[in-house]
Formats: sequence, C-alpha cells, structure tokens
Amino acid sequence: MSKARVPWKAVVGGSVGNLVEWYDWFVYSSFAVYFAASFFPEGDNTAKLLNTAAIFAVGFFMRPLGGWLLGRYADRKGRKAALTLTVTLMSASALLIAVAPTYDSVGYFGALVLVVARLLQGLSVGGEYAASATYLTEATPQGRRGMASSFQYVSMTAGQLVGLGLQIILQNTMSKEALDSYGWRIPFVVGAVAAAVVFYLRRNLLETEAYDEEQREAAPARRGTIAQLLAHKKEALLVIALTMGGTVAYYTYTTYLTKYLSNTAGLPKETATLVSFCALFIFMCLQPVAGSLSDRIGRKPLLITFGFGSMIGTVPLMTALGQVSGFGGALVLSLIGLIIVTGYTSINAVVKAELFPTHVRALGVALPYAIANALFGGTAEYVALWFKNSGIESGFYWYVSGCAAVSLVVYLFMRETKDSALSRAEATAETVPARV
Repeated sequence: MSKARVPWKAVVGGSVGNLVEWYDWFVYSSFAVYFAASFFPEGDNTAKLLNTAAIFAVGFFMRPLGGWLLGRYADRKGRKAALTLTVTLMSASALLIAVAPTYDSVGYFGALVLVVARLLQGLSVGGEYAASATYLTEATPQGRRGMASSFQYVSMTAGQLVGLGLQIILQNTMSKEALDSYGWRIPFVVGAVAAAVVFYLRRNLLETEAYDEEQREAAPARRGTIAQLLAHKKEALLVIALTMGGTVAYYTYTTYLTKYLSNTAGLPKETATLVSFCALFIFMCLQPVAGSLSDRIGRKPLLITFGFGSMIGTVPLMTALGQVSGFGGALVLSLIGLIIVTGYTSINAVVKAELFPTHVRALGVALPYAIANALFGGTAEYVALWFKNSGIESGFYWYVSGCAAVSLVVYLFMRETKDSALSRAEATAETVPARV
C-alpha cells in the first residue's frame, strides 16, 4: 500500500462503531438534566446533578478494568474481535438505562440499575478507546497516521453531536413535562439499536497487517500481558501523565459545558445545548486538519501548544463563560477553549499507539489511559460541581490549569513519535534505500 494513501474503508468502518460507542457514553451526561429527578428524591438541582455526576464518574472507574481485560483481549484475539465485543457491551448498557425504573416506583433500585449500566459502559469504553486507537493507527501507512487516527475524536464528537442533535429535536417537539417523564429514555433506545447494527458492520472489518504479523511470529502467552506491559512501564507512565491535562480539559469543554452554561451562566437549557452543538461541530471538523499537521511537523508541537494554552487560558475562559448572557458570546468562548483542546484530542490516540510494540500495544494504550481517565476525566464534572456547591467555583478553573501544567512538562521532554515503525515490515522498509 502506498504511503500516500489512507485506507478509508478501515477508517470509516472503525469510526462508525466508535461514533455509536461514544454516543451512548455521552448521552447519559447530555440528558442528565432531564432524568436526574427520576432517580433521586426531591432536592435542589445542583444536588441532583451531583448524584447523577457521581454515577457518571463510576463508569470511569470501571474503565481500567475494561482497559486491562479488553486491551489484553485485543492483543491476543485481534483488534477486530475487541471492537466487536465492546460495541455489544455498549448496546446492552444503553438498553438497561432505557428501561430503568424511577425512584417513585422502586426507590433507589432505579439508581442501582443506572450504576450497573454505567459499569458496563465503563468496561466497554475502557477497551474501545484502545482497540479503536490501535486499529486506526495500525491500519494506516506511516506518514498519514495523524490524520487517520484523528477520526477517533471525529467519531467521538460526532456521537456527542448526534446526542445533542436528538436532544434539540426532542426539546422542540416535546413538552418539558414529557421530557422529564419519559422523553429522556428515547436516546438510550436509539443507542441500543444503533449499537446492535454496528455489531454487524464491525464483523466485516479486516484485521491489521501489524497484528497479523505479530500473530504469526509471537506466542499467544507473550501478547497482552501485564508482565509485557511492565517491561514498558516508562511508556505506560508517560501515557498517564500526557493524558492527565488533556482529558480534564476535554470533558470540561464538552460534557460539562452544557450544564455549566445552564447552571452557572444562567442560559436556558435550549440555548446552552445549541451552543454546545455548534461548538462541537466546528471542533469535530478541526480534528483531521490538526492530525494532518502533526504528520508534517510532528506530534510534540501540537501537544505543547495545547498544554501551554490550557494552562494559561482556562481561568479567564471559564470565568468569562460563567458570565455570558447570550448565544454569540458563549459560542465564541467555547470555540476558543475547544481549539486549544484540539492540540491534544487530534493526536493523543496515535501518540500513545506509537509508544508501544505490537504485542502489547492495545493493553499499553488501554490500561494507562483508562487509569488517567478514571482519576481525572471521569471526575472532572463531579469536581466542578463540588467546587460550585462549596461556593468556590473558581477553584475548578485552577484545578484544570494545574492538570494542564503537569502534562505540559511531559510534552516538553517526551520523545517525538511521528516516525515510529509499528511493525517489522515498516522497520525493514525504512532500512531499504528508495529506488529512483
């Protein structure tokens, strides 16, 4: 395959499944403002959102287990097999939320069903990120990986946009009472059905050349083990550190943004949702552009730009966002934040995959990344609401800036990964002089 070509069938096939995975993952947060009251007794809105945010965070703490189990599975059984399994788990979890009973009918049992569903989602997404990142990176020739792997966040964001778009439609076709009562269940039914469809699509994907090569040459007992991962503990720690600032910033400007604009700035829910939709659409379009740029100038410049911008820009941006009074100002400020975050999101998947050898690549990406997300990404929304509930909301802005500062130090001193060979075939090709 020519290095100038991108295997679009593999990229699109992997991305469509990833879209549904992340639609189901994010739709919980998008519709939390409507179903929070269904699963908890009467109280103030912030307290209810804290409860649903805590359950949202629970899913992240399942991600390390999912990263370990499904990352190991991807290294042993293949990227395609892991991608198929993750979307199956996600379909089941969405269906559980769709049929969960309310507090009025069964008390806290409904909240328990939510917890179980989020645990399943965490298990699934813990493996999905690594399987998708590894598949997109390995399936693409050297020199185009940044652009191709950026479609992981294109699909992630598209999934969120579908959720937000459905929310906008429901807001304009259903009364608030109907949404609070049963309308919030609709997106979870849609997610469960869509995931079932993607199951069949993913079964037709081809396995990557790098994995096929490793499968022929390495014993199964050697692939995807903790012992092999510990042989690359420096890279594993690097993944945790470089993810720390990026995941906090990403969840701040995506899943938490709608609540922040509604709960702090005081914008109507419909306006806050529309701001998020428009900002995320532009953000999605920027991912391949930034990914292609990294193929030319390297991964480090983009990561450093994100780290520096997030470190110095979060406090003034979040302060200004908390004081906006209309759609235009909120959109501009949200876009500034998301443009900064693009330096991380567009290439973080490929950077992590390029750090590890094939036999432990999926586990090496999955487990450290999942740990970082459990500690920082999954708790971002809860930490933000905790600061607000404590009357010191600005403390969260400094928290995000501090996480970015830690990651910035890592970006400055890590090695450039752009020219890494992901298979023996690539490594051999690099040593053979090109013919004129």
